[in-house]
Amino acid sequence: MALSIEPYREQHEAAVREFNRRLIAAGADPNLVFYGHATPQWLPRTSDSGLYNEYFVALSDGVVRGGYALKHQNFYFGDGAVRSVAYYHHPLSEGIVDKTHAVVGSLLLRDAMARAPLLYCLGMGGYDRPLPKMLGKLGWSHWAIPFYFRVVNASRFLREMQALRTSRVRRLLMNLGAITGAGWLGLKSHNAWKAVRKPRLASYESHSIESFAEWTAQLWNDARNQSTFTAVRDFRALKLLYPPEDHLIKLQITKNGHTVGWAVAGERRRDPKFGDMRVGSIVDCWASPEGAVPAIQAATQALIDSGCDLIVSNQSHRLWQQALQICGFLRAESNFIFAAGKQLANHLQPFAANQERIHLTRADGDGLPRNF
Repeated sequence: MALSIEPYREQHEAAVREFNRRLIAAGADPNLVFYGHATPQWLPRTSDSGLYNEYFVALSDGVVRGGYALKHQNFYFGDGAVRSVAYYHHPLSEGIVDKTHAVVGSLLLRDAMARAPLLYCLGMGGYDRPLPKMLGKLGWSHWAIPFYFRVVNASRFLREMQALRTSRVRRLLMNLGAITGAGWLGLKSHNAWKAVRKPRLASYESHSIESFAEWTAQLWNDARNQSTFTAVRDFRALKLLYPPEDHLIKLQITKNGHTVGWAVAGERRRDPKFGDMRVGSIVDCWASPEGAVPAIQAATQALIDSGCDLIVSNQSHRLWQQALQICGFLRAESNFIFAAGKQLANHLQPFAANQERIHLTRADGDGLPRNF
């Protein structure tokens, strides 16, 4: 099968629609189809920004057999350099429904590696999925970024958390916990214990903001050396990622009139594994060391006030992991995997030692804005 991979253009849109139709007709998830428009609706390429998406399609005699996307973004490294790094996302191959095209997936990845030597993947749904298995065989460096959660409404959590209600015995025990109030009591006891250990935060203030402004530049410059690898979170990047018209919660954290941090939070779209719960997520954050706990606390309270039953977050940096734990979050098994291509991993060595100072959040994946 002769296959060419080229930039997705408007003339390919009809073929992409037919590609998506074939996938859905063969039983693929209707939510996992390729982009209908050649020009990205989120983060299109402009002449003055290094933060943008671009799409590619795999063609065989004019028929689309697959596609993938790259999100290009500047990252700050531990050596003080800022380099353009690409995030490989939405790889989609007709091989998932027709083994005749099984080779397409590996060809897409090979093409992306040639176009963007500093390449990473994020999320991927767990090590049992085809993409992380392929990356492991290719020698990519990887680890599962820790997942944290805080239960707000214990009764709804016990009744609706479908990911845990996987057997008759579990369902029975969780229903009993909801009916008897044992879940509520356990939650109150845990939160009370955490409250005793939490540092005093009376001198910090949280402000809801419509959009980020120039004050973010100084905070970025002051705090970036905490990380060995992080997406540039200066004013120019933030105004593209979080425009005023989106519906995410944006918070500025101050102490005595001086900004010490910010956070972005939002309610996730409905997901069968969470049942009918309203699930909030701490999507992104940045702070000086003293501002991390106040930022997490402010984002948590904002999501509680909005009516969320459960709050979740993935954080790779030890500073933010500690802040989540102080604010009553529990850690659970994660399927949110970070994998770095060989050339990128070379800049992150020693990889295992540097992990705790790599700063990655859900915002560094493809979840914005479609998951909120």
